[in-house]
Amino acid sequence: MSRAPASVRSVLNPIRQAPRALARHYRSRQAPATIELVAQPHPWTRAAGLVAVVLLGAWLGLLVVGNVRAPVGPMNTTMTLRPSFTGGTKINISPLGALELNSHIAPVRLDVNVDQLDPDRSQALVDRPERLSGLQDEVTEDVGRGTLDLAMRSGVAVVAGATALGLVVYRRPRRALAAGGLALTLLAASGGTAYATWRPDSVLEPKFSGLLISAPSLVGNARSIVTEFDVYQKELARLVTNVTKLYNATSTLPAYAPDPSTIRVLHVSDIHLNPASWKIIASLVEQYKVDVIVDSGDTMDHGTAAENGFLDPIEDLGAPYVWVRGNHDSMITQRYLEDLKNVHVLDDGRAQTIKGLRFAGIGDPQFTPDRSRRTGAEQSQELAGARLATALRDQRTAGTPVDIAVAHEPSAAREVDGEVPLVLAGHLHHDEMENLPYGTRLRIEGSTGGSGLRAIEGKHPDPIEASILYFDRDTRLLQAWDEIELGGLGLTTAEVSRHLPKENQPGASPSPGTSPSTSPGTSLGTPPEGTPSASP
Repeated sequence: MSRAPASVRSVLNPIRQAPRALARHYRSRQAPATIELVAQPHPWTRAAGLVAVVLLGAWLGLLVVGNVRAPVGPMNTTMTLRPSFTGGTKINISPLGALELNSHIAPVRLDVNVDQLDPDRSQALVDRPERLSGLQDEVTEDVGRGTLDLAMRSGVAVVAGATALGLVVYRRPRRALAAGGLALTLLAASGGTAYATWRPDSVLEPKFSGLLISAPSLVGNARSIVTEFDVYQKELARLVTNVTKLYNATSTLPAYAPDPSTIRVLHVSDIHLNPASWKIIASLVEQYKVDVIVDSGDTMDHGTAAENGFLDPIEDLGAPYVWVRGNHDSMITQRYLEDLKNVHVLDDGRAQTIKGLRFAGIGDPQFTPDRSRRTGAEQSQELAGARLATALRDQRTAGTPVDIAVAHEPSAAREVDGEVPLVLAGHLHHDEMENLPYGTRLRIEGSTGGSGLRAIEGKHPDPIEASILYFDRDTRLLQAWDEIELGGLGLTTAEVSRHLPKENQPGASPSPGTSPSTSPGTSLGTPPEGTPSASP
């Protein structure tokens, strides 16, 4: 067949190509509809992803460059910011342990690593001891200066880290810059919160912790503790001695230093037949120069005559021993203690003056060595507390007011609110300090026996707890207290925390308190206006 003329082909070609052109045009119009079918991320999902990128990038930035070297007092330190739920400041003194300060509340924690003591600045403190009185202000200024430098460096680190990670994840400069800006905003908000809640006087109430000593002969399993108990209790007593010396050596920061006239009371409770407790108590008496020991009960486990020999070391502890009966102590126990020298048994509200302090107490009305709960137990405790409160009122009326009341159970102790400045109790196996509504301060001690030898039955033994209470000899009011906590059986950790009543903290305005003979309903826990407190 002969080919069609060129004129005919020029007419037919557009007609033949028309279907293809229409198909291309149809596909191009349908493409947007296909794109619209792809699911878009939810706005909250995008926001959560951005926050995750910001937080991770900021944290990585802090890890890389977020630290500065700064002098703090006589020490050369490295300061670092770390994410935290509780805030505060942690001063690491390797290898001895750490000081924790409740310095601020914010989602960032200030870590201060002590690298070394500067010999020149340390020698200056030795040569001029009067500078110690201004050490708190100096440390505060140094920390503030170092913190400002750290904040600026951390700002750069946080923004750089979040921006870099945002660029890696999103590959868009605008998104990366948004991540950096959000990181800077979060850091500024955290810094503002820390500044608003900054407490420079937190240096007066440090919490010291750390592994202080580890003797090769000290073993941690229950069988070895039982078979080598003499070795264990000697090492535990050594631990108390060492932590006390170390705490005293670092007490240029905790500015409360009791003067020689301060009355020191060691509060113990719930020993539960743990023979290691006697060596620990003797060590505390020696190290803290304790004037009086107060035991708020449950010294025994079953209160039988066969256990009485356990009490004999009390005569050699080196200080008068004030005792009230707990629910694990029987009248057999009480009569045995009454015959021991240097022991003062309190019961029925009868008062005794010992080393300048007047004590009164009442024994637990319940005797439940089997840990049973009897009907009316709570009512009997309240009744015992009411009897003690009546005796305290009678003492005040007679012109011989009581300084410290003692009961075993807190429910009985609370009944004397408003009748005495301070009441001591135990029973709960953990320590608390509570200000009652009418001005009495309630101190509940933990278990000085680590809940007794049966503690080795559990996976995590209870800690051994005691406290040192400091009293002004003139006002006979509480000025400060140290909480001492040792790791339970087989452990060698220790913590000593210094606490000051609010009215004794620097800058506190003296509140109109009362003398120990004040009437109920007034603020018994604060010194009278103008009364000098223990020197800081």
